[in-house]
Amino acid sequence: MFRIKICGLTNPENARQVVDAGADAIGLNFFERGTRYVAPTLAREIGSLLPSTVAKVGVFVNSTAPQVLEIARSVSLDFVQLHGDEPPELAVELVTAGWPVIRALRCHAENLAGQLKWLAEFHSRQIRLAGILVDAAQAGHYGGTGQQADWSLVERIRDAAPGTPLILAGGLTPANVAAAIRVVRPDAVDTASGVESAPGQKSPELVRRFVAAARDAFESIPSPASHRSSRNADQH
Repeated sequence: MFRIKICGLTNPENARQVVDAGADAIGLNFFERGTRYVAPTLAREIGSLLPSTVAKVGVFVNSTAPQVLEIARSVSLDFVQLHGDEPPELAVELVTAGWPVIRALRCHAENLAGQLKWLAEFHSRQIRLAGILVDAAQAGHYGGTGQQADWSLVERIRDAAPGTPLILAGGLTPANVAAAIRVVRPDAVDTASGVESAPGQKSPELVRRFVAAARDAFESIPSPASHRSSRNADQH
């Protein structure tokens, strides 16, 4: 699993800047109504600029399995991120077809039970997600709003999918990402609007500061795996 993802790239220049800053992954948004939508042909061009060490994550919202698979193969994605209202059956179909799936959960206290039910239904099939992304919930939006996720819900999500990497998103910026990592202890962090000068336009300076702050914070705390082991030991 990558550690630092910059999502919503829309042009090759930003891709070069993100690589130079030292990010581990980029997000390419294939939701046509989104402000950061990128066509598959441009996504292939952006992907061609990346070294093999930088993961390409395709972000989809309520697409069908054939649509996701066509783009994933065309762009040579490393991960598929489901960021809409997709049923567990779609994720199962994609995993069965060989694609690592990240499930985004747009969480608040009122809808948490439904999100946990989704995870329970998926894991009852004994198929593992590549990751769970915790994002903020805002009516009428599928992420990228700049709203901060509810960090207090993370432990319940983590307990519902033990061993699955957890990615924290939602309102992360260079100013708060280090605190988020210290408090939540995620396996990875993800930002889009937090490093932009305008929707879809990344600021090289903000990207550089975000990556540096996140990397320093990750290096200063125990790994998420050791944190989970310690917490589990305390509970017995």
